[in-house]
Amino acid sequence: MGKGLKIVTIGGGSSYTPELVEGFIKRHKELPVSELWLVDIEAGKEKLEIVGNLAKRMVKKAGIDMKIYLTLDRKEALRGADFVTTQLRVGLLDARIKDERIPLSHGVIGQETNGAGGLFKALRTIPVIFDILKDVEELCPNAWVINFTNPTGIITEAVFRYTKFKKYIGLCNVPIHLKNNVAKLFEVDSDRISMDFAGLNHMVYGLNVSLDGEDITKEAIDKFVQSDISMQNIKSIDFNSDFIKSLGAIPCPYHRYYYKTKEMLQDELQEYKEGKSRAEVVKELEGQLFDLYKDEKLDIKPPQLEKRGGAYYSDAACNLISSIYNDKKDIQVVNTLNNGSIRDFRDDQAVEVSSVITKTGPKPLSIGYLPESVHGLVSQIKSFELLAAKAAVYGDYNSALLSLCINPLIPSDDLAKVILDEMLEAHKEYLPQFKR
Repeated sequence: MGKGLKIVTIGGGSSYTPELVEGFIKRHKELPVSELWLVDIEAGKEKLEIVGNLAKRMVKKAGIDMKIYLTLDRKEALRGADFVTTQLRVGLLDARIKDERIPLSHGVIGQETNGAGGLFKALRTIPVIFDILKDVEELCPNAWVINFTNPTGIITEAVFRYTKFKKYIGLCNVPIHLKNNVAKLFEVDSDRISMDFAGLNHMVYGLNVSLDGEDITKEAIDKFVQSDISMQNIKSIDFNSDFIKSLGAIPCPYHRYYYKTKEMLQDELQEYKEGKSRAEVVKELEGQLFDLYKDEKLDIKPPQLEKRGGAYYSDAACNLISSIYNDKKDIQVVNTLNNGSIRDFRDDQAVEVSSVITKTGPKPLSIGYLPESVHGLVSQIKSFELLAAKAAVYGDYNSALLSLCINPLIPSDDLAKVILDEMLEAHKEYLPQFKR
């Protein structure tokens, strides 16, 4: 296949990076990465060096020809890159703590990708992603950008709606997590299970489940409602079994915020009172992980990383990159332009959908209409995403307010305004577009 690949990871000091490195090591024969550049900002320098040194030890143990570079100079890293991955958090975990605690102080869900927290993560992140894309266009115009930064759906919408950048794909580990868990329910290997995924990021449903080509959708739903499938970062509160059977689709763990709002809020408020919101738990977990990463004898991804909520991240990211590079034409779930895939949405809107992955990018499968049972909620969240993207790009206060009023997790327009104003003040350091 010629020379090795150069891959750049922006946000390389993330605790997730060992997942990614492990994924590249496992696939080195089919995905010959010769250079992996880990990039971060000054505030992340210490973490970059810790995780970067672990990455070097992992590569050395694997005995493969892959050089790890650490830098705070994004432009130096990007020159000539083949793929760019983004996994960043503008404002670091302290910003996430505000995203969760401020809404909870007003008695509404506080979560980093849903509701007010999701809006503000988008407002902080989209301008930074746009700056990265400008650098990519200048320094490595043929590179694909694979974004793992949340809220992936809103960011993907903004990129395709407000830039001319085309070689961009949003990615999430939720669909692969859901598929693997369904395989576990049937006690079979995941590659024997086929599922269509359709909807939006963190609002995606599993449809048309088959095992070895035989339709098992009803059986899969029956098994699902008897299980407690969730993710490390989301409380496992059982869905009502009769409701899910009536729904006729398998929801993702994030649907608990919409279908179990009262129960999720009660749980979050209790954690809030005890001073241990999910963000604060993650901050503590990250401290423990980086203490582990410092150990010079550690040369593998530690199992404790799975508590962070990033299970299957490397499978999702590395599979996608390998499929583009090798033109595999396999089916993966990505955030991309709809292009007729889901008939409930316009062609130019971003969706999360099963797609054939080729060297020229994802080709979404034709899903048709979503089940009527989910159409209304998904459409409501798409309206929220569209307004959030507009607010982020233009610093548009009215769009930000309207997005919160539309979001089903915010129960009152007056409360939406109170929360918006308080969060704009709390995050003003990272929201220069609202100062105009």
